[in-house]
Amino acid sequence: MADKKKQQTTDTVESIDNALTRTEQFIEQNQKSLTIIVAAILAIVAIYFGYKKLYLQPKENEASSQIFQAQYYFEQDSFRLALYGNENDLGFATIADRYGMTRTGNLANYYAGICLRELGEYQKAIDYLKKFDAGDQMVTPIAYGAIGDCYVELNKLKDAAKFYVKAANYEKNDFTTPIFLKKAGMVYEELKQYDKALNLYNIIKNDFTKSIEARDIEKDIARINALMGK
Repeated sequence: MADKKKQQTTDTVESIDNALTRTEQFIEQNQKSLTIIVAAILAIVAIYFGYKKLYLQPKENEASSQIFQAQYYFEQDSFRLALYGNENDLGFATIADRYGMTRTGNLANYYAGICLRELGEYQKAIDYLKKFDAGDQMVTPIAYGAIGDCYVELNKLKDAAKFYVKAANYEKNDFTTPIFLKKAGMVYEELKQYDKALNLYNIIKNDFTKSIEARDIEKDIARINALMGK
């Protein structure tokens, strides 16, 4: 029995040795190709970091220096000037298009979308807002909600409801979530999808009791129940 175990151990060691030998042979036979592959990977990494440092960062700095004036116009409700700029200052649209690969250019997509919504150019607003990628707990749901607003104006109510629900479900919180649940519910009412509206209103009632939207939600629930014949 001991001899059998010893033989098994010997066979295992030989198998490992053989595998290592084959690996060594492969490396020796393909050393040139492997060296080229490794060098290519290192070159790609170097190009990437060089791109970030030598190209992207200067572009980020340029975009940051340009956006302040547009933000000022935005805060003054001068949406057309904020969007398109003037002979001295770039507007959000140009900043977004020219510096879209930067963080500031990405933010300009959001501002441009909001400006276009305020100016009544709803499809263009949607296009810019869909380019915006914040990953932020507060800004992202507001961007989704703005897309919903634009779809309402375009009378695309199913799309509006979809984005309001998306806004409500993004990083749920006591501020934006009940706002967009209420908006989605109102759109579902327009679509005569009363069961969906009722479900959203009940979520506001039960889960967001301290929100402004919860204050009159009982009236909304009663109205839906009446429409459903309950």
